[in-house]
Amino acid sequence: GTPNVWTIASGDNDLGLVYLPMGNSAVDYWGGDRSEAENTYSTAIVALDVETGAVRWHYQTVHYDVWDYDLGGQGTLVDFPTADGTVPAIIMPSKQAQFYILDRATGALLVNVEERPAPQGGVEPERLSPTQPFVTDFPNLLKPDLTEASMWGVTPIDQLWCRIQFQQASYDGVYTPPTVDRPWIQFPGYNGGVDWGGIAVDPEKNIMITNYNNMPNYNQLVPREEVDAMGVLPITDPNYDPDAGGGSHGSISPQAQSPYGIRVNAGWRVPFTGMLCKEPPYGGIAAIDLATRKVLWDRPFGSARKNGPFGIPSMLPIDIGTPNNGGGVVTASGLFFIAAATDDILRAIDIETGEEVWQVELPAGGQATPMTYEAGGKQIVVINAGGHDFMETPIGDYFIAYALP
Repeated sequence: GTPNVWTIASGDNDLGLVYLPMGNSAVDYWGGDRSEAENTYSTAIVALDVETGAVRWHYQTVHYDVWDYDLGGQGTLVDFPTADGTVPAIIMPSKQAQFYILDRATGALLVNVEERPAPQGGVEPERLSPTQPFVTDFPNLLKPDLTEASMWGVTPIDQLWCRIQFQQASYDGVYTPPTVDRPWIQFPGYNGGVDWGGIAVDPEKNIMITNYNNMPNYNQLVPREEVDAMGVLPITDPNYDPDAGGGSHGSISPQAQSPYGIRVNAGWRVPFTGMLCKEPPYGGIAAIDLATRKVLWDRPFGSARKNGPFGIPSMLPIDIGTPNNGGGVVTASGLFFIAAATDDILRAIDIETGEEVWQVELPAGGQATPMTYEAGGKQIVVINAGGHDFMETPIGDYFIAYALP
């Protein structure tokens, strides 16, 4: 199907442009019936003229996306320092933890991008792109490829189970092609890298700050006849059964009208403990100096207090680095306010040092980006604590405001 925009658009009033972060073309993990236009605009940032609707420029961050690496965060408009002076730019974060920075008037790249050879094979060897774009002169938050030594467990038994799973899977680093004859490891998984919430920038200090995920998925394509035999149907079907296709290794999505369904073990979790196979951290937060293009700091983000084996909260205030979803906001005082992690805490972080200077527990999950405003002579930070089913945080219906001293 046609790529959509499921995240937030941004716009430049002076240029008359709106910037659309595009999703990948449905279905997510197979692309044999995609049109030329779908292959052009899938997983791309597209600049549209708001008066005419015409495409002014576009830039694709993943070629022939069969990994659900669609653009989940909004593009952030900045004045970007270059050797030739400051350029009005857009920073587009990605689930691959790369940051594509472009002139927002022309779409010209302001960072160097190298088309590197990508893994080949899988079920579509004739259609996969031979290369994928990697930014070479601006930091990324893509972590080293997984190895068997990266497998982790709360006991030797589940660590051994994870190591066996690793050996049984296809894995050739980022962009490992989808397979049907055996599982494949997708790292980063479809939650990023950088996903919903995007990045934030302090325009005075020229510092970019972002949270990110550091988790794999354990996937396998499933032949259509097997999917149909299990009764797996699209959620819009009147006979849809939410339990069809479930199992200890992840649930199956139908990928209707394609040769394959897809089984995804999101986060690659051990069925008998619920813990993740990969060693922590599972999420991080980092700051990058836009002028020097250097990482100022990069550390785990989120404590283990609400997570533990068998779904039992550990209540340990250890910064293990948890899965996270939702962005943050920067204040003029140099503080970054963010919740997002699975520990249900709203934090204030010094953007220059990474030091946490304040926190408060929320009554529900804070998988949302805070906002800030002035009222009555005080600066207010407000967040929607609504929870998140996929992130397994408590559900609520709260808008909570805090006054800065």
